[in-house]
Formats: sequence, structure tokens, C-alpha cells
Amino acid sequence: MTRILVADDEADLEMLLKQKFRQKIREQQYEFIFASNGKDALEKLSETPDIDFVLSDINMPEMDGLTLLGKISETHPLLKTVMVSAYGDMDNIRTAMNRGAFDFITKPVNFDDLSLTIEKTIKHVGQIRDTIKAVKENNILKMYVDQNVLNFMGSREFETSIMANETIEATVAFIDICGFTAISEKEKPDTVVELLNLYFDVIVKEIIAQQGTVDKFMGDCVMAVFKGSYHLDRAIDAALSIRNKLEMLPAKSSFLPKVAIGINSGEMISGNIGSTTLKRLDFTVIGDVVNTAQRLQTIAEDGQIVISESCFQKVSQSFNCKAVGDFNLKNKQAAIQVYEVLN
Repeated sequence: MTRILVADDEADLEMLLKQKFRQKIREQQYEFIFASNGKDALEKLSETPDIDFVLSDINMPEMDGLTLLGKISETHPLLKTVMVSAYGDMDNIRTAMNRGAFDFITKPVNFDDLSLTIEKTIKHVGQIRDTIKAVKENNILKMYVDQNVLNFMGSREFETSIMANETIEATVAFIDICGFTAISEKEKPDTVVELLNLYFDVIVKEIIAQQGTVDKFMGDCVMAVFKGSYHLDRAIDAALSIRNKLEMLPAKSSFLPKVAIGINSGEMISGNIGSTTLKRLDFTVIGDVVNTAQRLQTIAEDGQIVISESCFQKVSQSFNCKAVGDFNLKNKQAAIQVYEVLN
């Protein structure tokens, strides 16, 4: 059922809506909740949090529609509002657009137009909810984040951030557990999973300790992203700590864990990427910087942390590094100078 909050001080509109949509109301496809002004509408929103969208008049007593729209944008950023305006009231329409109105209906109301607008708004709201649901239902994410993060995923702050696509400056690290494929071929599945989870847990803790985020698990490799101040330094600190902590673990099934790590830093695109058809999307980063980090990891040897020359120039005063040579990376026209971080 779609719940629509209607804010209008004209009692005639309530009667007309009930008459026009009586069949959908009877079939429980639509439920209209009525408010006499903006203040009343905000109270109704707090009482009925599962409202799908708002249909609001502009001119109302106590609190007008434009003020209501501004407050809805602040407190319910994903809630869509369709404004009802007198024909030709361009100043109010432009103000409403700037405050985030989803669409407009003019008075006197054309109910055929209103029906199409309602259907379009319902479809848009459904797409947003499907995207959020797909992220919430990501089983791997649920396994590896604590309850505080899952609670955040249900918040309006998360719903706002998850829809943002942007270009950011960040650092990406690919952390591969060396030689683990051989273990998976000779050990029992339970042993393989137990070991991999043990090593992943060590890796994740060190990433979080440096304010990084785990972007994804790829087989026996972890992709991590570091944003904010000194993101490159924090990524390298995490990599050094991961290497040291894993090498201190006792051997299990005659396996001594070592990592090969590739790190790169720069501008990348951050967005919600995947298939809406499958309802599987990842909020991740993409771009040449990310691809280069992954290819650096593939040339790193056991226990090595390798970075590009541009990263070396940024951290040469903070970390002890040495040049390991020029390498031709996939899809790179020219060879790039690669450095190993020692400590």
C-alpha cells in the first residue's frame, strides 16, 4: 500500500481525492492521510513514519508549503514532495525547485495529471528503496561489520550518503594473502574458511584502526579505501601493521601467512555500482588509480608493500622506501617506477 500525506487547508480537496481514487482506496492500493497545514503535516509525519511521499499546497495557514518543504528536506531527505501551486505562480515554483520539490501540480487540479504524477512518484520512491534494500541485504557486509554500523545503515544519514556519486581524493590498498590457493586445494573446506576468516579479521582490525574502510573481499584479497587527512600515510601504516601482525601468527596447517600489498593514491569516482535488476549494488570506488593499485599488488612479492612513484614522492620523508624497478602494468603505455615500503 502507498501512503500519501496530503497537506492542504481546503476541505474540498480531501473529498475530491477520496472520490477520484475511491477504487484504489477500497482495494488498499492507496491510503491518504490529510493535514490542514504544514505544522499539522510534520506532526502526521512523526506519527506515521512509513509515508511514501507528500502532496502539499503552497499557501496554507500557520506553516506554508514552502516552509514545510524545507523542513522535510532537512529531516526526511529521501521523502519526495509534490507541490500544488496556482497556475503561473513562477516565483513559488522556482523556490520549491530550489528546496527539492520532486514535481508540481497546478490548481484547479487536473486529476488525470495527478494520477500520472502519483504513479511516477511511486515508481521513483520504489527505485530508491530497492537500492537501499540491496545494500542492507549484502550478506558479506553483515558478516564483517559490527551492530553500530548496521544501525547506521538504517538511518536517514546513510540513505542520504548512499545515493551520492562524487569524485574524491583517496588511497586504495589491495592486500592479498600469498599462497593461500595452495592451502584451499589440500585442506578441508572448514579449515580453509576458518583460516581465511582468521587472517581477514587481523587485516580488517588494522584497516579500521587507521580509519579505513573495507570496500570488498575478493577471494583471499581485501580491497580497502582510506579517505580524509593523510589518507596515504594511514594506508601505509595499516599495511605495515597488517604485515607485522600476520607474520607474528603461529603456523597453522604448516601455513605461514604473508601478504603482498599494492597501494595507490589519487582521484577516483565513488558511487553505488552494480545491477538494479539483480538488486545487488556496491558502494565502491573506480578509476585508473584503483586499477593501478590492483596491478601493483599483482607484482608485489611475498611480504612486499609496493607503491607508485607519485606516492613515493608524497611519503618519502615519512617512510623508508627503496626503488624496485620499472614495471609494465596492464593498460599502461609506459613503464612506471615502483617502490617498496620497508618500514
